[in-house]
Amino acid sequence: MKRTKQLDNDLVQISNSNKKRKLENQIKTINSNKLDIFLFVIRYLLEDLPNEILYNIFEYLDPYDIYKGFYNLNKRFQNLAINSNVLTKINISTISISNFEDYYRTILLPNRNRINFLDLSNPFAADIIFSPPDHILNFVHLETLIIDNVESISFYKFFDYFMKLPNLHSLIISFGEGILKIDYLFAQIFRLSKLKYCKIKYEIQYCEELFYSFTEYISSPIEYLIINAPFPFKAFHNLLCFLPKLQHLSIGFLHLFGDIHIEYQLSPIQLKCLRHVSIYFSMIHFDEIEKIIKEFFHHVEILHLTTYYTETYLDTQRWQKLIVYHMPYLRVFDINCQDFLGYDISCHDVTEFNSSFWIKNKCFFVNQYEWNDQSFGGVIYSSGLYRRKKYKFHWKIDELLGLHHQQENLNSIEHIHMKTDIKSNCRRYFSNVNRLTIETTFKISDGDSFITNLNHIVSLKQLTKLVIRTFDFTFEHIIKLLLLTPNLYTLEFCESSMWTIDLNVIKQNIPFQYTLTENKIENLVVRGKCSLNQIQFIVYIFSKLKYLKIGIQETEIRSIIRYLLSKTHNKTQYLFYLCISLSQKNWLEEVDDLIKLDNLLNNYSIKYIRGNLHLWW
Repeated sequence: MKRTKQLDNDLVQISNSNKKRKLENQIKTINSNKLDIFLFVIRYLLEDLPNEILYNIFEYLDPYDIYKGFYNLNKRFQNLAINSNVLTKINISTISISNFEDYYRTILLPNRNRINFLDLSNPFAADIIFSPPDHILNFVHLETLIIDNVESISFYKFFDYFMKLPNLHSLIISFGEGILKIDYLFAQIFRLSKLKYCKIKYEIQYCEELFYSFTEYISSPIEYLIINAPFPFKAFHNLLCFLPKLQHLSIGFLHLFGDIHIEYQLSPIQLKCLRHVSIYFSMIHFDEIEKIIKEFFHHVEILHLTTYYTETYLDTQRWQKLIVYHMPYLRVFDINCQDFLGYDISCHDVTEFNSSFWIKNKCFFVNQYEWNDQSFGGVIYSSGLYRRKKYKFHWKIDELLGLHHQQENLNSIEHIHMKTDIKSNCRRYFSNVNRLTIETTFKISDGDSFITNLNHIVSLKQLTKLVIRTFDFTFEHIIKLLLLTPNLYTLEFCESSMWTIDLNVIKQNIPFQYTLTENKIENLVVRGKCSLNQIQFIVYIFSKLKYLKIGIQETEIRSIIRYLLSKTHNKTQYLFYLCISLSQKNWLEEVDDLIKLDNLLNNYSIKYIRGNLHLWW
């Protein structure tokens, strides 16, 4: 009996051992991607979870990941996916063309009448989903639409159908070519009778003389308008007259455009709902902005202004009168004034921005600058206690400022632009930053010290996106940063960072070996033109790439395309999107012919957009 019991125990142990070994083998076959591992556990260990918990899990996943991970597991999961509200939110941006076609056929087409959120950030997606254009009418519950790099001819072709969507209230759109008549563009957008939120990005196609009407009065229901593009100041007055319900206004670059003519100005209206204004402009005189403020900004509570090379904006007495008499509800005044001024002017104006009026109104100002014998170069900006999303370090921080300038509320900041070297005694800590941009306005004297000090002011392990736009940041230092950023998925750096790389030496480097296996980079942008050897190195170290944007030496186009699309190695097995920057239009035909001639891809799309060649497969 005792022996039988022992035998049973042995059999149980053997069985458990076999199960464990089988499980380990199954796990080894699973891609290291965290989503695949998570879904593996869900399928084999958590199938008994109630539907309510699974729906909660769905809320944390992208709709395509839900489809990929759950839809084909069994009938129960398929029904859960179909009945889940998350499948009403569709994001077509980060999947291969074959996965897109499957997803489009199985999920998107049958659910068009349920979808309320459609993100077509992939520049190929809109022409596929909205073909023919009257298919737009099937999206009867669509509320939010995002289209990226759309051609104007396609947009105007789609637009008549957009107008017939009864629930479309949010539009985010960027154009893949220069726009000649932006007055016509805005006139079309203002015709969308349900639109509450509009975010638009474009480039202006310049000609010898531009004539903008902006005079045919159209009352738009838009409440939030964000223009991440140049906009003519001469048309600004009339633009505001079209927006009686406007609450939030942001303009990326308000410009004078010397050759623009406007027929006449409309009579100003009261913008009683306008609370938040953010404007970037250059070389527009204070008199012009003052007139706009007096006519339209009476109810504004938050005002952000960024101006370059216009010292008249340092007149604090003038600002005080404007605020007291024309902006009585203003509670946040944020002026970012960057200039190169004489010492006598700058010293006085910096002091005036810390006078009793500003302190009484809880507007504390910080100035960051560099002095030389004749001039002052720097920025003056407010540091009121409100929730910023972005923060910039400009030049050297004034060490003589009082401590109250260091007590700014930094917890809301998510994105830092680093424009100065960092001192080891910097008191500021940004606890919630997840994006970091290192700019080119300074020289990094000691890369190791810079990284050490950087880790003292931000939590590097929280970063998901890192942009390096300085030419003297070596690739060795990029590797050291990657060691400290385990959750980084998007990286951008300059091709010059790879100039001094000795591949044989760096491969023996222990940090490099760790980075090789542990980095999670899926989206990579390399500024500048890369050689074949450099690209081979890039895909060697970043083996999980899905999206790659690079410049290419013209003499190596064919060899680089062959290498990236080659089926003889698995170094680019996850790559499905290539964007070639600084390209020429005739490259499209050359690359297309090469792919067909060498049979490099069976299913792909190719497009030339604003100097960039896009290839999706």
